[in-house]
Amino acid sequence: MDKTTFFLLFSSLLTFIYALTISGRRRNSRLPPGPYPFPIIGSLLKLGDKPHRSLASLSKQYGPLMSLKLGSRTTIVVSSPDLAKEFFHTNDISFSSRTIPAIARIVDHDKYSIVWLPTGDQWRRLRRITREYLFSAQCLDGSQHLRGEKVQELLDHVNKCCTNEKALNIGASVFTTTLNTLSKYIFSVDFGQYDTVSSQEFKEAVMALLNIAGRPNLADFFPILKPFDPQGLIRQGNVYGNKLLTIIDRIIDQRLQSRSSPSSYEGVSSKNNDVLDSLLSLTEKDDSLFSRDDMRHLFFALFIAGTDTTAGTLEWAMTELIRNPQKMERVRSEIVTLMQNNKGNIQETYISQLPYLQAVIKETLRLHPPAPFLVPHQAIHDVEVQGFIIPKNAQILCNVWAMGRDPNIWSDPEVFMPERFLEVNIDYKGQDYEFIPFGAGRRICPGLNIGHRMLHIMLGSLIHKFDWKLEGNIRAQDMDMEEKFGLTLPRKVPLMVVPVKL
Repeated sequence: MDKTTFFLLFSSLLTFIYALTISGRRRNSRLPPGPYPFPIIGSLLKLGDKPHRSLASLSKQYGPLMSLKLGSRTTIVVSSPDLAKEFFHTNDISFSSRTIPAIARIVDHDKYSIVWLPTGDQWRRLRRITREYLFSAQCLDGSQHLRGEKVQELLDHVNKCCTNEKALNIGASVFTTTLNTLSKYIFSVDFGQYDTVSSQEFKEAVMALLNIAGRPNLADFFPILKPFDPQGLIRQGNVYGNKLLTIIDRIIDQRLQSRSSPSSYEGVSSKNNDVLDSLLSLTEKDDSLFSRDDMRHLFFALFIAGTDTTAGTLEWAMTELIRNPQKMERVRSEIVTLMQNNKGNIQETYISQLPYLQAVIKETLRLHPPAPFLVPHQAIHDVEVQGFIIPKNAQILCNVWAMGRDPNIWSDPEVFMPERFLEVNIDYKGQDYEFIPFGAGRRICPGLNIGHRMLHIMLGSLIHKFDWKLEGNIRAQDMDMEEKFGLTLPRKVPLMVVPVKL
């Protein structure tokens, strides 16, 4: 075939696809406004490397309810509190499904995971079990001593760096603390070490999966490519996913063996009175209610979802406080005043007595939400919203990053100003739709309460015990404040700081 014939055929193909695109757009003429899509790729080129910023800019042009074609997927972007309430409260059931990315299908995770399952009977059972056996107030109150121990280990590590005048990677250190807090709570073992010499198979696998999940996957925009895995992300994900499940299986088998030998188990039952024990007892009562696969994938989801989000939020909080030394001094003064009448370290019961520390966490979550679009929702059927049709299977992205920086909602939105939360009664528990970094409705993050406790006692302890200076004596005003878009929204350049004992 000569070049002329090839280009004629290729042009005809593009024309045909373009005609289908126009036809499809006309059929969906009641879609919310949005940029007109190119053939095949839709509006993908408009996303750039920071889609949360790009879509925030587009929403200023097309409005807070906007539609885009991302490859072959219809996507609806929500960027205002009123619309967020309409999607996740008024029409919560209709938008309670999930758009499942290709990476979520590794090791069949989407078939068992509380994150990706549709809101049917299996999801409701897992949600109830998670609430009762992991994150109830009673469970969290009973395990607060454990979290205190892990925070003390973090402080010991920081103190060593202080003694050696060694710079500390805040995000990496808090990641290890959070990982160990979860693993100790669930399995009664630590999965991470603060040094880089020790074998850390589980930690390395979690970090690898977070990295893979944060990379754009062509198969998510063009489902026809899924069987080919053009970037190799699914192959890599399966390798690390199987590593995690193998480690989890090994721990479960060891515990089952201990439980089957009363003589060997009797002496350690109180020591291992952990989440794994409770869930194994539940499984033994009724395997159809909660199977081993349910358990394995629940643990899998908790470690993936609960580590990077907490570490990233705390790293941003420290960054903002170092850039704003007056805010740092105010929150430290509040903590020192409280601790004058209390011995030891900050306890979770003290959080309610530290309003400015709470305001610092809220302000950090406003400016730097851990998931800028939340976890994508999906329409179960056609729904009318403000005169527009949200079609069945459309992906719903809620741009909480844009809402957090909207001047119509917040005064001086680009300024780190915790004081704003002292003046208003706004919280992040899903009732105030201008501020939903953990989501809202039935799909709100189930680990919100443990994350709330961990963020406050870790940040408060680091501020109370140490002062901080940037590595290399960099001026705070010269810090790189760029974020890196991915599964979460971490700093592009890790925060490296030298602790100074107070």
